[in-house]
Amino acid sequence: MKLLDFIPVKLTLFLIFGILIGYYNNISLLLSTGLTGGFIVLLGISWTRKTMLDNLPFGFLFPLCTIGLGMVSVALTLPDNNSKHYTNFKLPNQQYLHLKINEILKPNSYNERYIADVIEIDGVPANGRILISSKKDTLKDKFRVDEEIYTFNPVEKISLSLNPYGFNYADYLKKLGVLHQLKLNSRDYLIKKNASLTLLGLTAAIRRKIISGLGKSDYGREELGIIQALLLGQRNEISKETYKNYKNAGAVHILAVSGLHIGIVLLLCQFLLKPLERLPRGKILVLILTVILLWGYALLAGLSPSVIRAVSMFSFVAYAMYLNRPTSTFNILALSMFFILLIYDPMLLFQVGFQLSYAAVFSIFWLFPMLQDLWNPENVIFKKCWQLVSISLAAQIGVLPLSLFYFHQFPGLFFISNLLIVPFLGLILGIGFLIIALMLVDILPNSLSILYNKLISLMNKVVEWVAQQESFIFTDIPFDFLQLVLSYLLIFTVIFSLIEKKFKNILTAALCIIALQLWLISSTVKKGREQKIIVLHKIGTSALLYKNGNYLDVNCLDSVAVISLVKNIMVEENIKKVNYKTLQNSYHLKGQNLLILNKPEIILQKFQKTDYVILGNSPKINLNRFLDSIKPKSIVADGSNYKSDIPRWKKSCSDRKLPFYYTGEKGAFILEIE
Repeated sequence: MKLLDFIPVKLTLFLIFGILIGYYNNISLLLSTGLTGGFIVLLGISWTRKTMLDNLPFGFLFPLCTIGLGMVSVALTLPDNNSKHYTNFKLPNQQYLHLKINEILKPNSYNERYIADVIEIDGVPANGRILISSKKDTLKDKFRVDEEIYTFNPVEKISLSLNPYGFNYADYLKKLGVLHQLKLNSRDYLIKKNASLTLLGLTAAIRRKIISGLGKSDYGREELGIIQALLLGQRNEISKETYKNYKNAGAVHILAVSGLHIGIVLLLCQFLLKPLERLPRGKILVLILTVILLWGYALLAGLSPSVIRAVSMFSFVAYAMYLNRPTSTFNILALSMFFILLIYDPMLLFQVGFQLSYAAVFSIFWLFPMLQDLWNPENVIFKKCWQLVSISLAAQIGVLPLSLFYFHQFPGLFFISNLLIVPFLGLILGIGFLIIALMLVDILPNSLSILYNKLISLMNKVVEWVAQQESFIFTDIPFDFLQLVLSYLLIFTVIFSLIEKKFKNILTAALCIIALQLWLISSTVKKGREQKIIVLHKIGTSALLYKNGNYLDVNCLDSVAVISLVKNIMVEENIKKVNYKTLQNSYHLKGQNLLILNKPEIILQKFQKTDYVILGNSPKINLNRFLDSIKPKSIVADGSNYKSDIPRWKKSCSDRKLPFYYTGEKGAFILEIE
């Protein structure tokens, strides 16, 4: 079965191509609309087979129209094309913001976090999304979904990633439509009385009631956190240790209400509603009720992007099951992706969860039948076990390159955790839904709650045991974008060569293997020869790194403070050994002289002329006199300095036409050494 034989698959690929072109080239709405309109006109003329366009085949113009639609869909999401978006207002001059809480995010170590929709600015209707953060315990009460607030606090840009290979939170939020943040405490806002109620707010209230009811039962803290995640999509109460266990065991997907859960809910609906198929037009009735129940569960789980994505996809899958045609599965999956990206949000394409979900589902539907053909045991137990292993293996093959690219790790025992948990996940979800229903009508027997608590506790222990097999957890794997592309090409070409054992297919797979090996060798050699100096940005401390091939010297004042930053560099730069050393005042590295001024008082007379001066810990020096005497090539100020000193230093350097680099604005300072 060739995937590219299906027209919806082709169209979805063209749409994705258009979205990528529009996003990375920042094509304007006018240009993208004009191009798409032109393609549609030509398509219409070609369809009528006018003589002058006989040489423009329909099959050529239709993909161009689809690519154009992708570009238009991206352009429509850009704030520049939305006159009412808050970024098109003069933000520093607004008197107040009127906001509506839309989503409650998982808090970090310091802050409670929310996503809010902009309603008004100075009484003028506006729209857009803003991140609200508040230090823990500084608000009177935590915000709730649908609450509306007024505030005079100014919005701020979200900080970019300032160190090499760090997680770019600002870019992540940008793709969610969030461009700014707002910091609040209890004195900075007023809550509007009688705020309008939305469907999201209503379902959030139902979730709070369910969570409150569950909290009154005899559930352990860890068990309650897992129950909330499994049934309601609320992961805020899961401890870091438990989450880490699920991650290392390759079972973290169980904690997110996404494709796996919605697929099980779909099967439960099909099972419970099957008797209705005996009625006239019963199959259509079952399909309609199934889709309604799926979207009802999506509402209960908070309508997060991952839930919307999964429910949309499995609504199409339910339709494919209704049609009962095997080949329609790929068409339906492709159509679900097409309409989610085109109608709901094209920026979902850039979200990791979206990519992982569709990669896993497509891989399962494609590879599972092939794996079943390899072995079809007659024993029922072996048959079921092999089916579960096949599903897990197919899914892991589909997501493996993405997992390595984004997370740089691979749980070797994923099939064991899935084999031990997934068969019972339907039972766990089914009992959980029953408990919620009985609790809401106040007839929940305590014995059922105790049984469910033991069941969740057992699942946690199984996951913990698998996670403790550390020798099977492969971490810190370097994996770049080209490796990602080549790996998927390799997977596709190898599978095609196994399906059709033709010389050209085998040759293509062999060429992909050679290309991947050549890139690995060349990148390893290149990184082994690189030499660079890195001044990290870290508030409160200074760190100077020297990379010499596969070795890294970390010169710092506080190794604990920079260890996570160093680890990111180790993974991406393929570092084999790290040496931590105490930061000195001067260095001579491959012909480059560096002077570190990071003490309260510096005796300048003992320093000779130098190339680069690094200012740290706001040294008490007369910078003007220092620059006139030393005359360095450049000045670098790291994150340990007081921000109030930066403008003064910048002016001193500007007066002398001397380059000034502040890591708090431009990120870590990196000096390549040839």
